[in-house]
Amino acid sequence: MSKPYNRLNKDDAVVLLVDHQAGLISLVQDFTPSDFKNNVLALAACAKFFELPTILTTSFEQGPNGPLVPELKDMFPDAPYVARPGQINAWDNEDFVAAIKATGRKQLIIAGVVTDVCVAFPTLSALAEGFDVFVVTDASGTFDKTVQQAAWARMNAAGAQMMNWFSVACELHRDWRNDIEGLGALLSNHIPNYRNLMTSYFTLVNNK
Repeated sequence: MSKPYNRLNKDDAVVLLVDHQAGLISLVQDFTPSDFKNNVLALAACAKFFELPTILTTSFEQGPNGPLVPELKDMFPDAPYVARPGQINAWDNEDFVAAIKATGRKQLIIAGVVTDVCVAFPTLSALAEGFDVFVVTDASGTFDKTVQQAAWARMNAAGAQMMNWFSVACELHRDWRNDIEGLGALLSNHIPNYRNLMTSYFTLVNNK
């Protein structure tokens, strides 16, 4: 049975970046290292562009999982940062959940490492508490495609929506006329071929 279209709303969304840690990222095999890094930073850029509340969390930094990747820490120096002492499921950490609820927002845009644990567990927990969850598939990584597909299916069956960072950006933006050059620059920075579209656009504008 199909569900009503529940689209992202920049006034009701919060971004959760879960366990993008230097050690854990080495486990990601369903995307190339360069593609995965680009996708994560693209999602982060969307959060900045749309001024979405963003919450960072890590798991057991002192162990092999390692520290949060420095690019994210640099992009969000003032964001809530929850270094979980041991909880595998971020939703089991009271500070993490409190930071989400403090935003007053109900749409959770989530990405992390690894997809089947660090993303799936809090996604399922949040859905059980009545939140709307949008999983950013290409900014979440895991061991291989088989594990990836099983994790996506599990979350989707529970009610999560599967999206990629590009569709997140477009759904939040709604209308090109809101900011043609701003969104165009964001897309161009992370999709090299998109620069051709913006070059075409600027050529048309400048020739008017």
